[in-house]
Amino acid sequence: MNWTEITVFTTEEGLDAVCGRLSMLGIDQVQIEQGRESIEQFLQETAKYWDYADLDELVTGDEPCVKAYLSEAADNGSLVDAVFASFEELKTIDVGFDLGSLRVVVRQTADEDWANNWKIYYKPLAIGERLLVCPSWERTEPDGRVLLSLDPGMAFGTGGHHTTRLCLEYLERRVQAGDEMLDLGCGSGILSIAALLLGAAHATGVDIDPMAEKIAGENALLNGIGPDTYTVLAGDVLTDEALTKRLSQKRYDVIAANIVADVIIALCPLAPPLLKEGGCFIVSGIIADRMEDVLAALSANGLKAVDVKAGGDWRAILAERA
Repeated sequence: MNWTEITVFTTEEGLDAVCGRLSMLGIDQVQIEQGRESIEQFLQETAKYWDYADLDELVTGDEPCVKAYLSEAADNGSLVDAVFASFEELKTIDVGFDLGSLRVVVRQTADEDWANNWKIYYKPLAIGERLLVCPSWERTEPDGRVLLSLDPGMAFGTGGHHTTRLCLEYLERRVQAGDEMLDLGCGSGILSIAALLLGAAHATGVDIDPMAEKIAGENALLNGIGPDTYTVLAGDVLTDEALTKRLSQKRYDVIAANIVADVIIALCPLAPPLLKEGGCFIVSGIIADRMEDVLAALSANGLKAVDVKAGGDWRAILAERA
């Protein structure tokens, strides 16, 4: 069965008022989620569907919420309109305490579609000095920033996680007009698409998950980027000789790998032959305790770490050919 999910954000004090307002409209079956703790638990449970990050990056304040579910029926469209109107009216009433934002989010969901609930917590995110990563279902003004629209779907990468954000900051610093970029473990395509929006002439994304090939391509199209400038390949560069040979047909100005320390260490021998003179290798997804291992692997393969960024317990490294 399909349902209409209505979420109203409020405060702890405002929960009863929100429930009462919904009850006035005949909506009595509700679910209360009381703030950051319940949101954190939900996001952790669905982390495989998205790039789990600090809640401060994703939740706009510690907002409890009330959820209601309406079955799909002909008259529910007017009821949803009435919900919006009712809470707009409530915003104008002085009830003597803080009701919070009273933000109303409505979406269609199926019985087995709960994995998509995280979307209500994913908001536009400014990164570095130039980028603004925005979910495809939101509308926002870029205010002079480079706008990157994104729907991560089932692939890793929204930009909120420290590991992704640190990579984006390095890309902002290093990508030049006309560059060739390689994104190893591209996930949603966020890094390679960002490189193109920052001026790269062509980017190639690679991921072992076939789902990423589809999602990254779709995200590229959301940003007006077609297959003439963006190539996405499915495969494992560590075991697929044909894939590695295909990648080695050109040299890259920037290679990025936002994965985990063990995979980055395994990739270190592959990166130098693929880099142009003066090119850089950006690696992230490194927990602090493994940074020295990654630095040693880079050095052993002729790559010099020229900068390290930290975000929480995570590290990103900018390396160049020695």
